[in-house]
Amino acid sequence: MVGLVIVSHSAKLAEGVAELARGMAGPDVRLAATGGLDFPDRPLGTDANLVQQAIEQVYSDEGVLVLMDLGSAVLSAEMAVDALPPEQRKRIVLCEAPLVEGAIAAAAQASIGNTLEQVAAEARGALAPKAEQLGAAPAMQPPPHSRPLSPSGREASRPSCVSPSKIDSVYTRDRLRASCRRAPGSRRRLRCRT
Repeated sequence: MVGLVIVSHSAKLAEGVAELARGMAGPDVRLAATGGLDFPDRPLGTDANLVQQAIEQVYSDEGVLVLMDLGSAVLSAEMAVDALPPEQRKRIVLCEAPLVEGAIAAAAQASIGNTLEQVAAEARGALAPKAEQLGAAPAMQPPPHSRPLSPSGREASRPSCVSPSKIDSVYTRDRLRASCRRAPGSRRRLRCRT
């Protein structure tokens, strides 16, 4: 069975999402939740070591789907995967699906024995029923030829952000999503303009 890992900045949120997913998919689903920093009171944040432990807890040759809440949770998950042996890395998918809806959809698919690819696809499409019910447009895409603005209001020539605490990602002129914390295709950190 595909394993699932929920990564959140909040330990309570991660556990709540896991509780909801188990409640919908059944108790047999392989699910681990991790949130907060590795301190006794679990303050807000993410910890790559805790993410790695969660992945190892639910790992099987069928693979593991990791769902994350915000930007630094993605970075922690990437670091956790990088610390695993190469043969395990190729069986782990870091998924951009919405955390709650994606976790429920993924847990349901994993519980009936679907493949990692099927579980990931279902998680990615999990927001569609809510959008349809509310009459909302499909997921927002950046407008063609959009470029991020610098703090001065001029178009930036490279990814930039106003503040890492306010903006988590920007779009480059090639319409590629880039984290304000690192350069596209690289683990090197960018300086965010304030």
